[in-house]
Amino acid sequence: MISTQFLSVLLVFPGFFFMLASLVMCIGLSKDVPDILRTKWAAMTYLVLFFTGGYIAYLLIQLWDLSFPLELVTSTVFLGGAIFVFLVMRLTSITIKRFQNIRARISEVNEALIVSNTELVTAYDSTIEGWEKTLNLRDRETEDHAQRVTEMTLRIARIYGICDKELVHVKRGALLHDIGKMGVPDSILMKEGPLTPEEEKIMHNHPLNAFNILMPIEYLRPALDIPYCHHEKWDGSGYPRGLKGEEIPLAARIFSLSDIWDALISERRYHEAWPREKVVEHIRSLAGTHFDPDLVDLFLANI
Repeated sequence: MISTQFLSVLLVFPGFFFMLASLVMCIGLSKDVPDILRTKWAAMTYLVLFFTGGYIAYLLIQLWDLSFPLELVTSTVFLGGAIFVFLVMRLTSITIKRFQNIRARISEVNEALIVSNTELVTAYDSTIEGWEKTLNLRDRETEDHAQRVTEMTLRIARIYGICDKELVHVKRGALLHDIGKMGVPDSILMKEGPLTPEEEKIMHNHPLNAFNILMPIEYLRPALDIPYCHHEKWDGSGYPRGLKGEEIPLAARIFSLSDIWDALISERRYHEAWPREKVVEHIRSLAGTHFDPDLVDLFLANI
């Protein structure tokens, strides 16, 4: 029959190696402990050292049958264990509090960043609207044109399923669709008669002007599709790059329909306002040549 003494040694012996490993870890980690915890960490290290000595003393007493009151060893170990548990809980509570403080500070910083970002986006959008109003000052006849085509484009884009994140760029691009005309002389922009071939060439450069104006502005690069591509045509006969079919960005394909709708249904110096039915018929006749045929159906069904 296995004696109680043997079982006791068998159980305590592995514990000694665990304590020894804990002691090595305590010493190894001590250099990385924050200053606020360094005193408590040192106390805990000494307690682990004390426990390790207690394990050694217990094993020696049992293995060599030394004459020593084991009750005293046991009581001392119990006391040390209670202190050790208290220190561990204390270190844990300090860590939790510090974590909560850090999380609160992170939350405050995040809220401040959200507010700053909102203010920055508002400032950006106000700047864009200011540019749009500046363009209106050059040509009173097309005043509010950008606002109307922007609203139409956004409505169709939502129906099509473009996400809110992309709609932000669609809106900015629509408002700035004619920003490139800032580089077109008034003598051409305001001309009432037909343009000469040379004047048409200058006018056709306005999407390239838009690209050169907006491309250096990082936050407006995603909005370039409309200012740069809204004069491209489904059959590839548009400008400035002669894009064809789905090579033309979706936002630009939607916008080109809004643009021609508003241009024809509104009175301009070079034509009277067209009746709605005539505009619908004209746009349908250009499906598959000027415009994406699928978008033509969607646009006319929801305009």
